[in-house]
Amino acid sequence: MAIKFEKVSHVYSDGTPYRYVALADVDLELTEGKMTAIIGQTGSGKSTLVQHLNALLLPTSGKLTVLDKVIEAGKEQKGLKALRGQVGLVFQFPEYQLFEETVLKDVAFGPKNFGLKEEEANEKARQAMAMVGLGKEYEERSPLEMSGGQKRRTAIAGILAMDPKVLVLDEPTAGLDPAGTKSMMELFRKLNKEYGKTVLIVTHDMEQVFAYCDEVVVVENGKIRVHTTVEDFFRDSTECRKMGVLPPALITLKEMLRDKGFKVPEGNLNIKELAKIIAGQVKKHG
Repeated sequence: MAIKFEKVSHVYSDGTPYRYVALADVDLELTEGKMTAIIGQTGSGKSTLVQHLNALLLPTSGKLTVLDKVIEAGKEQKGLKALRGQVGLVFQFPEYQLFEETVLKDVAFGPKNFGLKEEEANEKARQAMAMVGLGKEYEERSPLEMSGGQKRRTAIAGILAMDPKVLVLDEPTAGLDPAGTKSMMELFRKLNKEYGKTVLIVTHDMEQVFAYCDEVVVVENGKIRVHTTVEDFFRDSTECRKMGVLPPALITLKEMLRDKGFKVPEGNLNIKELAKIIAGQVKKHG
């Protein structure tokens, strides 16, 4: 098991009048090699949860294991720099963190900071750029002159250049148009399926969860309410709505069709498969 939380709590401003419990006795095991969505209402503790994965935040109590690195509250922490090279955390609007003169220099900054020589760091950067669809023609371009989607790919390449085993993305498609959103989500799926990265995505978009993710974790009031497969999670939309989660449009459509008497099989059908099934039933009954 790559990632395991054991009774992890995190308290902001402890010992002050502004004390706030963001996580409370969290027990959670995240499946290695999967694409997992972390969802929940604003203020539920999602971002606090994922920021523990590369020790950007440390637990107030409890312990967690990330890629064989044990982080326990109250104990001296060593080797955190190495952990941060293995767990890449991409914040909202990562393109705001671009600062170098060229794309290649920006992407190579991380590997250089971890001690690689310039030639080796540049090679890592080129490999990462290829992974996100940025060819050699982008190497000498200024990051500031690129489109929003290209800037975001550059920022993500900067994380990938350190070859992390786990990629954590906090609202990675915020501010992108529909085409940019789809392109970005396809990239994350490619990183997961083709490059074997464990991908964790904090998101409010249930269409993304339904279309791209394998598992889903629901965070509610600093606790883990649900951890299950995406298919099981969306099987009963009643439970989704009780948690304040609006089911994807396709799930709602399937329910409406069942209410009208159509026989819709279980499972995550896509819209073309569903249309074919319904057309067949309409034709059969005239």
